[in-house]
Amino acid sequence: MDTEYPNYGRIDGAVVIIGFGSIGQGTLPLIERHFEYDAHDIHVIEPSNQHHTFLRQRGVKHHPVALTPDNYREILGPLFEKGGFCVNLSVDTSSLDIMRFCREIGVLYIDTVVEPWAGFYFDMDGDPAERTNYALRETVRAEKRANPGGPTAVSCCGANPGMVSWFVKQALLDIARDTGRDATAPTSREGWAALMQDVGVHGIHIAERDTQQSSRAKPIGTFVNTWSVEGFLSEGFQPAELGWGTKETWQPEGARGHDSGCQAAIFLPTVGAATKVRTWCPTPGPQYGFLVTHNEAISIADYFTVGEGARPEYRPTCHYAYHPADDAVLSFHETFGSGKVQDKLHIMDETEITGGVDELGVLLYGHDKNAYWYGSRLSIEETRDLAPYQNATGLQVTSAVLAGMVWALENPEAGIVETEEMDHARCLEVQMPYLGPVEGHYTDWTPVTQRLPHETDLDRDTPWSFRNTLVR
Repeated sequence: MDTEYPNYGRIDGAVVIIGFGSIGQGTLPLIERHFEYDAHDIHVIEPSNQHHTFLRQRGVKHHPVALTPDNYREILGPLFEKGGFCVNLSVDTSSLDIMRFCREIGVLYIDTVVEPWAGFYFDMDGDPAERTNYALRETVRAEKRANPGGPTAVSCCGANPGMVSWFVKQALLDIARDTGRDATAPTSREGWAALMQDVGVHGIHIAERDTQQSSRAKPIGTFVNTWSVEGFLSEGFQPAELGWGTKETWQPEGARGHDSGCQAAIFLPTVGAATKVRTWCPTPGPQYGFLVTHNEAISIADYFTVGEGARPEYRPTCHYAYHPADDAVLSFHETFGSGKVQDKLHIMDETEITGGVDELGVLLYGHDKNAYWYGSRLSIEETRDLAPYQNATGLQVTSAVLAGMVWALENPEAGIVETEEMDHARCLEVQMPYLGPVEGHYTDWTPVTQRLPHETDLDRDTPWSFRNTLVR
């Protein structure tokens, strides 16, 4: 018997997916499963002809063209004559420009990252502050302030950024319950921030370990990853940055803040893929991760702030701590060793992966119970049973896109929103069937435990200081 999938409503007008890499390929079948739409009005905009036959066989219209600042209105406008939903899953296209246009013409919009036009990430000649995710996010927040309300545009709604912000809220409620506090979900940003302050959270790691393995050894000269290589390279070469909390009494040498905007973050004089931090996940326990910049490091720190500006009453530290698949670690070692990006880029698909899990969650630390990891432990075997054309990493992203689309259809005039501003319970209700085990784990680990003898430069009086987390 065929599985019965929930129907989350009808999309009136066109469904347009921009980009058809690993995430686009995984998102399409979820859209087909869960929404009603005009079968003759679904489109994929993707410069490559690689998937043309696949799309044609599914009744999807393929537009083999790259969107640019000069043509995106001309290409998108006719497709949306009757309205619809724009699902932007591409690289090298301006999220802000496309989002703004969609809202002008009354079209719902979602993306997984604040993406710029091509060339932005690798322009190393200018001020590095201009290449940060902080700067990119501020352009979208400025647009929200200038044009409040109107058609819903969901910004940065993948696994992370995206799903992890819903995990933070649920984890916070769990800790409140387990420490004898009122665990009723607040109804405002101010309420959520006050709860986090009251619970005593010092900071948050987006703590991830990907153990998926290919049946083939990584070839020299090939960058291998479990999701978009272009996306990983882009963020890996941006400055390492993090939300900067009020509990921090030390700042890394060369770190810089920002004079405008929410002032919730700093960035370091190193790129993210060359900056290591200590973190903890349930299966491996203590581990190194890359401090790769992500929107959620800034948006979570900003959302849970009590007060304003660079010196608020309370703000949590927040950063990504990412241990990618072993082949991706080897790939970045090779990139930095050779001084150039490999000629070949390869994404491990579900057919070649022999095993492994993407363990992605949030580690809230510093409270009465020390630290609490809450997240998804999705295996490749479960992924194959749940959805086609993707690995475990991909399904954590595509199911978040699905949840964001559902929320947008149910809240079509919410304006520009980030995932912290959405109903976390509703979004997780939609997403949970695709996440495998979603679990919470307390741990007594801190960044100063289980250290090698030569590691002596520690501040044991404040074990959760970023000084102890950063690998120097």
